[in-house]
Amino acid sequence: MKGETKAQRFRRVAEKRVQRVLDSIRSLRQCSNRRMYEWNDDQLQKIWSAIDREMERCRAGFEHAKPDEFTL
Repeated sequence: MKGETKAQRFRRVAEKRVQRVLDSIRSLRQCSNRRMYEWNDDQLQKIWSAIDREMERCRAGFEHAKPDEFTL
């Protein structure tokens, strides 16, 4: 939005994105219904590993964030 600070923009964008992530996790949780779905431990391990890896990448991005600045 025009005239908003970086902090305001972060809050606006992050709130929407976090909500979308939470909604997706809730949607995935619906797959736990054994009456509707069947899965095995190997499949679950792959799911949790993929989610854990991406969460670690996300955390690392925040922990090591530096502004991209070009210099000669």
